Amino acid sequence: MKLLLKTVCLASAMALSFSQSDDSHYNASPDRCAGIEFDAIAPDEKGTSYFFKGDHLWVGFSGPAELSNGTFKDLDEYHHLGHVDAAFRMHNKKDSGDHDHIYLFLNDKVFSYYKHSLEKGFPLEIQQQFPGVPSHLDAAVECPAGECVTDAVLFFKGKDVYHFDIATKMVKKKAWDHLPNCTSAFRWLEHYYCFHGHHFTRFHPVTGEVGENYPKDARHYFMRVSNPCSAVHLDAITADDTGKRYAFRGEMCEFNCDYKITVWHIDVTDGVDAVFSYDSKIYLIKGNQVYIYKADAHYTLIDGYPKPLKDELGVQGPVDAAFMCEGEPTVFLIQGQKMFSVDLNATPRSVKREVSLPFTKVDAAECGADGVRVFVGSKYYKYESPTILTRSLVSILKIILVLQTEHFLNTYFYSLGQK
Repeated sequence: MKLLLKTVCLASAMALSFSQSDDSHYNASPDRCAGIEFDAIAPDEKGTSYFFKGDHLWVGFSGPAELSNGTFKDLDEYHHLGHVDAAFRMHNKKDSGDHDHIYLFLNDKVFSYYKHSLEKGFPLEIQQQFPGVPSHLDAAVECPAGECVTDAVLFFKGKDVYHFDIATKMVKKKAWDHLPNCTSAFRWLEHYYCFHGHHFTRFHPVTGEVGENYPKDARHYFMRVSNPCSAVHLDAITADDTGKRYAFRGEMCEFNCDYKITVWHIDVTDGVDAVFSYDSKIYLIKGNQVYIYKADAHYTLIDGYPKPLKDELGVQGPVDAAFMCEGEPTVFLIQGQKMFSVDLNATPRSVKREVSLPFTKVDAAECGADGVRVFVGSKYYKYESPTILTRSLVSILKIILVLQTEHFLNTYFYSLGQK
């Protein structure tokens, strides 16, 4: 199964009732940790994603819930739209007036928005705009040619999926009994997700085939670490030669790269064990294997990899963490209570030193200008250098700084998805 790297936090609000005459249906800002179930998800023309629940929405992958009509004008003025059933952005129809329009669906009506303003003539009956597509939808998501057979939109209603061909307006109905009932659907970095309750399931947009090890809890993968819904932990962390940080957690990665999202598609199941950067390459370690990615326009897997970790670095996997310090050709590999140092300039590479550590298990580690950080559960320990780390068995309390991993991530990582 392919690993999505990137990173990130999906959120929305509680289901709310509404009134046509006043604002009494507006509830307090909802709690994304309370077991949310999205009504709809859709990006706008700038790529900012919106997550709808009741008459609230979340902008991007973090931040508080907002009233929907603050972003999408006229929601109350037209049809008193207190919630949406489904939503998607028409992005791939670039040769028409529909390009980058967001469609919101409620009951038997469809609303078309462009740059957050309701288009003239809308709302319309769904059948007028999308013939053959039923009313009272559960979810919708666009699927471009290459991922689907043609440019299409997938509409979900119960176990039925309607493949709507954008060019011909022909509809093919399929029953995907194996997929959970989707209350919202989301295309993220060329992968497709069905959200149900506070869980999500990845599926193939043509066959409906479900990825391995699903469903998963969205609160553990898509929610930003600020005020986390569960204890924050890391699986691996590194920074590349440009200074961009990459923090891995399960099958997700969040990182700072000039306020934009980048993705790798990596054939590793259930995340990585350790990661480090060296000579414009990023080494990902999983089990007894090492994957080496070369920096280019995008990180790409070098031919011939993965290879056995023992052959590449002289250490039998698995390992718990890895890190390098700037200007040094030595990689430090942590395995249980042992730390091995390997000279990357040596041929063949082998362990040149083995030392003991004051931990029984480490989740991740990194080395920066201000020292070494060792991540254990929801905390991290800060040392002045790798040498100090290995000498801390006796007087650990005097030489380490214990901080929350959440604080570290909030300090060093940007808010994903914000404008």
